[in-house]
Amino acid sequence: MSGLFTVVSFYDFSLITDIEKISKEIEKFCISRKLQGSIILAQEGINGSVAGHEGAVTEFITYLEGLHFNQLNLKISESPEMPFYRLKVKIKKEIISMLGESLDPDKERASLVNAADWNQVISTENTILIDVRNEYETRIGSFQDAITPNIENFKEFKEFIDTELIKHKDKKIAMFCTGGIRCEKASYYMNSLGFDDVVQLDGGILKYLETVPEAESKWQGECFVFDERVSLKHDLEAGTYSLCRGCNEPLSPEDKNVFGYEKDVSCAHCFDITNDAKKESSRERVRQIELAEKRGEESVYLPGPLEKFIPEN
Repeated sequence: MSGLFTVVSFYDFSLITDIEKISKEIEKFCISRKLQGSIILAQEGINGSVAGHEGAVTEFITYLEGLHFNQLNLKISESPEMPFYRLKVKIKKEIISMLGESLDPDKERASLVNAADWNQVISTENTILIDVRNEYETRIGSFQDAITPNIENFKEFKEFIDTELIKHKDKKIAMFCTGGIRCEKASYYMNSLGFDDVVQLDGGILKYLETVPEAESKWQGECFVFDERVSLKHDLEAGTYSLCRGCNEPLSPEDKNVFGYEKDVSCAHCFDITNDAKKESSRERVRQIELAEKRGEESVYLPGPLEKFIPEN
């Protein structure tokens, strides 16, 4: 046994009819295999990331495929620690929020470009390269010369399409995001507006970092991920960023030497806008975690070693 947790991220735009039933079945299966993470279901499909023992994750993938999720856009990596504090399975209007309603999974979306061909595509003259992610994600890494819309959340990308990208609807547009799902949702909307030539990086940045050798890579920096690892580098190795517990900003090692930083309490981004009561509450949380660790007690913030997550049967 390697001692490493297996992490799988996935999504599939696929029509779900009995969503309540499927949601409960998926949650039950994850609990039985001691998997933790976050899964979102909507009429348009499924989106999520879970982690656990390698065998349990493999079983989970097979289980989802048995539910007729046949195009799961899988990205598999490893982590020395459990990167999720709990299991959450939720039903929402969209598996990635943008339009306020589920899309028709059968409608046309962007053409997919595999990671091996991506460098050539984005080097083609007159191609507009768009980073679809949020500003705090783009700040720690992106492709060279990519346009970053400086949005706080993905819902704002619709306005960026309506006000900025629409001016270039007759040009070739290449888009990328972490795993691909945001590009698919955006391209669905863009196609409805009559954009001529939209392509996206198949599998997103994660597949690119997994597939393309670093010596040939056009990626600069690290890739933000939505779990306790915070960022990943080439070959999906753990990155150098951590998360401020006061404001959820990703912090580089250099950010920890700036005035205002206090581990798991505040950073330069939020020190002046966080009141003393919240800071003290965060400090108390840190003390309770340290006390539980010292006593060898279980805590949601101390998930424990891989052995704890081996299914019993």
